[in-house]
Amino acid sequence: MEEKFAISIYVCNKPGVLVRIAQTFARRGYNVDSLVVSPAHNTNFSRITVVVQGVPSSYDQILRQLNKLVDVVHAASHPSADIVDREMALFKVRAKPDQRAEIFQIVEVFRAKTVDITDQSLVIETTGDSLKIDALEKLLEPMGLVEMVRSGKLIMKRGLEET
Repeated sequence: MEEKFAISIYVCNKPGVLVRIAQTFARRGYNVDSLVVSPAHNTNFSRITVVVQGVPSSYDQILRQLNKLVDVVHAASHPSADIVDREMALFKVRAKPDQRAEIFQIVEVFRAKTVDITDQSLVIETTGDSLKIDALEKLLEPMGLVEMVRSGKLIMKRGLEET
């Protein structure tokens, strides 16, 4: 049975690193659900967070293969109890003036915010865990959800130890 899990990878900031990492997942038959790359505190390095779906039996092998790649400083997975994880999403909703009050109530309940208003639409921004974003999407869908863009999952280890 396939499962989803997140892996944090600390890499040298060089061209071609992302391709080699993606090939590692593809060779093992893992589908990448989410991929976030950002500069680290030290600009010579980058942080990559990958959420993949696959068979858990080859999970340890992928971590070993990632850690063998030349430009990978370290790759690790973290139990959900040991991390803080967040995503950001933008939702564009078709909204006539008479519908807006109901949409604004939903936005308030989810602690989201409206970042753009036109005569016919609203753009809503939210951050939170995947379940929160999924729930907001489900509520906005019948209201006229036009499109959604998600950032992908960011994770950070709790405490003083680096992710």
